[in-house]
Amino acid sequence: MVSSEASPWAKSGGLGDVVGALPAALDTLGHAITVVLPRYGGIEIPNGESRPLHLKGAPFTVTAIVAALSERRRVVFVEAPALFERSGYYGEGGRDYADNAHRFDTLARAAIEFIAQDSSMPPPDVVHAHDWQAGTALLRIRLQPGLPRLERAGLIFTIHNLAYQGVFPKEQVPALGLPWEAFSVGRGEFWGNFSFLKAGITSADYVTTVSPTYARETLLPAMGVGLDGVLRSLGESYVGILNGIDTDVWNPASDRFLPAHFDAAQLEGKLECKRALLAAFGLPRGDDAMTRPLVGMVSRLVGQKGLDLIEQASGELVGLDAGYVFLGTGETRYERFLKHFAAAHPTRVAAHIGFDERLAHLIEAGSDIFLMPSEFEPCGLNQMYSLRYGTVPIVRAVGGLDDTIQPYTARARNANGFKFSEGTGLVLAQVARRATRLYHNKPVWRRLMLNGMSADHSWATPAREYVKVYRRARANGAVRAGESSAG
Repeated sequence: MVSSEASPWAKSGGLGDVVGALPAALDTLGHAITVVLPRYGGIEIPNGESRPLHLKGAPFTVTAIVAALSERRRVVFVEAPALFERSGYYGEGGRDYADNAHRFDTLARAAIEFIAQDSSMPPPDVVHAHDWQAGTALLRIRLQPGLPRLERAGLIFTIHNLAYQGVFPKEQVPALGLPWEAFSVGRGEFWGNFSFLKAGITSADYVTTVSPTYARETLLPAMGVGLDGVLRSLGESYVGILNGIDTDVWNPASDRFLPAHFDAAQLEGKLECKRALLAAFGLPRGDDAMTRPLVGMVSRLVGQKGLDLIEQASGELVGLDAGYVFLGTGETRYERFLKHFAAAHPTRVAAHIGFDERLAHLIEAGSDIFLMPSEFEPCGLNQMYSLRYGTVPIVRAVGGLDDTIQPYTARARNANGFKFSEGTGLVLAQVARRATRLYHNKPVWRRLMLNGMSADHSWATPAREYVKVYRRARANGAVRAGESSAG
């Protein structure tokens, strides 16, 4: 696997979670996995083995540091301080680094070179690249001759969020040492520019994305971000596989960040977590506060996450008999809105601008309701964390949110949350009113909680689905190698 993030070493969102957890699930199934990612500043690597990588034309030293995590699983950190030891992964102060094309193409080249010289392992059956940052890894494998350890490998590309495409001026093509063939319509050309994401998609044997619904949505112009035609052309080679979550890290019965533990059989600890959450945000925590529903949200504060709907509905939301806690960082306008919202209603609303892992876990455990009104959501993980913690989600019916949440109706025995389709603040307020009222019907609410807590959102099933795709891609790689030999 080639990725710009993998938890716990580097994470800014769902990409890091997936590339952190999926290899462990594949390891459990008996597969050997190597993850290649940058060594960003601050990453500590215990017991790593250093191997020099000789990248043609690179004006600096690149080193692979290999760390074994188990007998079958290892992580290779690409060390190039001039490129990766910076304050951010992709940029600073709201601006991308100007040399991102060079940075992440170097990651791709380093991954290929590591595979080429890695005599300690058999040649890989599959190379699995994640998001635009790894797109040129597959492109280079397709276009670069003389890679005997890769000639039979199946090539997989996973789209975690189609909105982020890694688009650069076409002059980057020769600057990266790529042939102009890479800039063809059938490869990386995108409206006169060069797209790392498109290059990865068009170079893969199979393309996956992170939920079945998002796969269908991205085939349409409204959600395809200019690539819907390319994705439609893939036919059955484009597959949606719903993400899992790390059920060891996200487990209310053992979560190290919680003041009390609980599970479906013993829910009492959730009340202690609620009281601790109110205290952590400086909200009242007396009997009145404990008996009203507490609504939580942990999110990047960007338009995609439905902050506009929350702002539109804020007057109605604060009029409900509920409290609200928000955690996140992002665009200045949304940070400012949440600060003002909290300042205007200090006994009902609180916001922490920034990110805090302990608070994120405490919000999942201590909230009664979790808010996720996203404009679009390729998969979403927080709704699955919420289900596992007995926190009932309110979501918009998009992407993976639609795949994981079964909406409450009086007859729905398997309901686990609330869902709406129309993207207006009025509809969000109506659904929130319904949820906060139902909260006081304890038998029904308990059933919603237990339905969510009893579901399996682990990586066990998704990992098996990935293995199916890997096998198909490996067969394609064998066919390509045969054609190459025949030629």
